[in-house]
Amino acid sequence: MRIDICGLEPVDRFQRSLEVITGLFFEEQTLSFARTEEANVRVTIHVQQGEQLVVVGTLQDEHSHTYAAHYERFWKTEEEKGRMKQVKHAVSYIYLSLLQQYTGVVQQWGILTGVRPVKLLHQKLRSGFTKEEAHRTLREDYLVTDEKIELMQHIVDRQLTVVPDLYDLSKEVSIYIGIPFCPTKCAYCTFPAYAIQGKQGSVDSFLFGLHYEMEKIGQFLKERNIPITTIYYGGGTPTSITAEEMDALYAHMYRVFPNVERVREITVEAGRPDTITSEKLAVLKKWNIDRISINPQSYIQETLRAIGRHHTVEETIEKFHLAREAGMNNINMDLIIGLPGEGVEQFHYTLEQTEKLMPESLTVHTLSFKRASEMTKNKEKYKVADRDEISEMMKRAERWTKEKGYVPYYLYRQKNILGNLENVGYALPGQESIYNIMIMEEQQSIIGLGCGASSKFVHPETKAITHFANPKEPKVYNEHYEHYTNEKLKMMEQLF
Repeated sequence: MRIDICGLEPVDRFQRSLEVITGLFFEEQTLSFARTEEANVRVTIHVQQGEQLVVVGTLQDEHSHTYAAHYERFWKTEEEKGRMKQVKHAVSYIYLSLLQQYTGVVQQWGILTGVRPVKLLHQKLRSGFTKEEAHRTLREDYLVTDEKIELMQHIVDRQLTVVPDLYDLSKEVSIYIGIPFCPTKCAYCTFPAYAIQGKQGSVDSFLFGLHYEMEKIGQFLKERNIPITTIYYGGGTPTSITAEEMDALYAHMYRVFPNVERVREITVEAGRPDTITSEKLAVLKKWNIDRISINPQSYIQETLRAIGRHHTVEETIEKFHLAREAGMNNINMDLIIGLPGEGVEQFHYTLEQTEKLMPESLTVHTLSFKRASEMTKNKEKYKVADRDEISEMMKRAERWTKEKGYVPYYLYRQKNILGNLENVGYALPGQESIYNIMIMEEQQSIIGLGCGASSKFVHPETKAITHFANPKEPKVYNEHYEHYTNEKLKMMEQLF
């Protein structure tokens, strides 16, 4: 599909957002900002900046069919930067409207292409909008469908039930600890995840650097009496290291972090069932950690083999029961919609198998073709379902979770996500992950420690966000962890 877009100046201010919107409709596409003879579709957009902002657009296809869209709103600000943002918003509105008319495909998230749509609804409600006003804005200004608005509102309501002081936690922090090792690398993965076999030297060095980071950050928090809301061990797979290494790590956590016994939630991802042992579960229980993830992704063995997960379906079930017997009372499971070779029938089977276990929470992901993943580099090898089938699988997940008593409590979206859908976290009431709410709604700073860990510093007053990432490669981390620790401490000094 080749599309010409005319009438916009300067082009570079609009190009990226229009490319993203085009990608929602066409997998293979070329965008030109000049008139060409090869175009399948020509779009003309005119911006008029008078007392009001008026943007009009037309789309003409190769069969001379013409579609039109109109946008007219009062200016929200006199400031130039804010006005330009409003113009870009309006142009996106027009372009999406034209493509929806042309293709007959309705994008349920409208022009919202960011990761955190629920955060926008939080902001509207906090600024004084009524629910009706906020919903109308999402519908009329962002072209979000009623179905998605209702989902967003359910999530906002649930989050404020789970964390009533959500808007008042800016003077606390949460901690993310990245363990960059896995048994093997999954085909869809772009997380820092290095096969642990034969890596003991780098594991030892990594853990030494991680202990150092934890001690220095913990000392800062203790000196300033800054509470920790949640602690989350991710990766990689944090249970890839030995039981002895886990034991030493959690002992160190209690020793160097302030008031760990008052932390609201500690989570350890044990996503790969092939890393779970009785000894490791005993260590988790010893340190009062009972929220873990055991992630089947699918209950189809051929799928697991295709995506590079070396455990069996039976092993997932066995390790789930082992965790229950060890006293794990808050187990999360991840499922992925749209894995290669899977359709509605296979996903229905996965839901049936999940029903036999009934974990406390369930995150339903829609497969995303991440740029650096093995799956993206070899798309012809990994055939996935079409948009309609993906949408049907998501609807089945929504119906199934509702029937089983799960409620949606967090949501995020990704680039190149199949069907332009979303990832939704569901939980039995009272079993929601507070960390997942904090990372999505960005109400406090999250300090990232370890390999590939990203820190997100949220200014307590202005809410301005600054990002800082540790290196992804264990070798680089092992050589420079002191530098990265000191840089984080400088940034924390400015905030607290």
